[in-house]
Amino acid sequence: MLRFVSRRLLQVIPTLLLLSLLVFAWLRSLPGGPASAFLGDRATPERVAELNRVLGLDQPIIVQYGRFLARVLTGDFGTSSITGEPVMAEIGRAMPATIELSVAALLIAVSLGIPLGYLAAQHRGRPLDVTTVIGTLVGVAVPVFFLGYLLKAVFAVQLGWFPPSGRQTVGLDATNVTGFAVLDGLLTREWDASFDALGHLVLPAVALATIPLAVIVRITRASVLDVFGSDFVRTANSKGLAPGTVRSRHVLRNALLPVSTTIGLQVGLLLAGAVLTEKVFVWGGIGTLLADAITLRDYPRLQALLLLGALVYVLVNLLVDLSYAIIDPRVRLS
Repeated sequence: MLRFVSRRLLQVIPTLLLLSLLVFAWLRSLPGGPASAFLGDRATPERVAELNRVLGLDQPIIVQYGRFLARVLTGDFGTSSITGEPVMAEIGRAMPATIELSVAALLIAVSLGIPLGYLAAQHRGRPLDVTTVIGTLVGVAVPVFFLGYLLKAVFAVQLGWFPPSGRQTVGLDATNVTGFAVLDGLLTREWDASFDALGHLVLPAVALATIPLAVIVRITRASVLDVFGSDFVRTANSKGLAPGTVRSRHVLRNALLPVSTTIGLQVGLLLAGAVLTEKVFVWGGIGTLLADAITLRDYPRLQALLLLGALVYVLVNLLVDLSYAIIDPRVRLS
């Protein structure tokens, strides 16, 4: 097992180096460049040239990349051209909001997707299966931002069941410990703050979870149907094993491998969907920072956020590879 983990960790290093090179090259190829974006309306050829010299952007590209990589390894991404604050400080404040939203959406998608996919496969061709398949098609087809506005209009504006935007009610005196609003309320025993934060979390989490939920349901259904038709399942049934044993030890365990891959891939989609979801619900997380960085050409912030997203995606897929070794021992042996 240790050898398996070590091999996967070593594969992460060249992947991250390649991603850093791609991000560096792409940002340097954008029109205007970092100096023009930083100066804005004050940009003149003389000022741009002077700032390029100060920032080292007039150096050979290989020298620039070496300096860029050295700063990245120390966690220094410079200062935001919008706020003048260190980029990592901004990300540190916004990260808990996005993590809280993404984890809630992923929990909804996984906790509902796997059981629904299994039930749909078990009742193949029946009304439950047909309804589930139609529902997943609708879930994939509806854009996140449209669903977000629809949920706000119905459940926040018309029915008044949930708050329409934000992470907590304005004016609520809640103690900030970790930056995770729901968790902070639990840690400080401020139950009203935790309940308020949970109410704000429901609508954006449901909107963000819809597409991953639909994908997980479809993959689980297809995988379970494939395992149901396998020889070892028929053999287990012919031996008279209890249905619960067949389902847990033979069907679900073998069907979870492609589902694990799907869940890992959905994390990347959650990060992408968070940009739109946070804009709709004024969430104030990483998605909001990224949208503002793109709109206002804040290169230091954009650079840091792209690398952070790539790092999260690579690490999640590493965890998926490790889950293979837990679910199926044959992966470790190979």
